[in-house]
Amino acid sequence: MTQPIQSAETPRRTRETPQAKLERLTQVERALWAQGLRVAGIDEVGRGPLAGPVVTACVSIPPDRLVPGVDDSKKLSEKRREALYPQLIEAADYAETCFLPPETIDEINILNATRRAMETCATGFRGVFLVDAVEGLRLPGEERAIVHGDALSYMIGAASIVAKVARDRYMIELDAKYPMYGFARNKGYGTAEYIAALKKYGPCPEHRRSFIRKILGGEA
Repeated sequence: MTQPIQSAETPRRTRETPQAKLERLTQVERALWAQGLRVAGIDEVGRGPLAGPVVTACVSIPPDRLVPGVDDSKKLSEKRREALYPQLIEAADYAETCFLPPETIDEINILNATRRAMETCATGFRGVFLVDAVEGLRLPGEERAIVHGDALSYMIGAASIVAKVARDRYMIELDAKYPMYGFARNKGYGTAEYIAALKKYGPCPEHRRSFIRKILGGEA
C-alpha cells in the first residue's frame, strides 16, 4: 500500500530571489535590448474610481540602470511605491505621465480617455512600447500589448508604479480641498464610507458624472 508523504518530506516552494525576479520580469525587454531597441512600458491607473483623473505613464529605463523591487503596483505597499518612485524617475531616460480629468472621461468614456492618455504620455519616445492589455494605440513606434503586463513586464510594472504614485498624490491634494469625501483614504474608489459621503454632500467638480448617476438616482 502506498504510504502518505510526510510533511517533512514535502518539498518547500523556494522564495524567488530578487535577481531571479528581475530576470523573469525582463524577459521580453532583454530580447528587444539584444536587438539594440529602446523599450518603454505604458500603464494606467484610475479606470474604476468615481472621482479624479485617469492617469497613464510611459517609462523607459536603460538595462544598466534597472531599479530592483519593481512589480505590479497593486502588489506593493504605498510606502514601497513611494520609495521606488524617485528611484525610477532618476533612472529613467524617459518618464512621462498624462492626467485626463473627469469631464473628459464623461465626454468620451473611460476606455477612450485611457487610450488618449496612453497616446499622449508616449509622444516623446521612439522605440518599442509594451502596453498593459490595450491594443491599437496610435504610438510613435511598435506596440506590443501584454495581458496582465504590469505583473509580467518590468517596464510596464515601472509605469504602473509611476502612474499610481502620481495619481495617489493628486487625490491626497484633493482631500485638502474636499475633506468630506475622504479622498486621501479611498483615492476616489467607491467604498461604503465614500458613497455615504457622496449621497450626503452631493458631487464636487472632481466627480465623474457618468459614474455616479445611478448612485445619486440620476441627479448627477
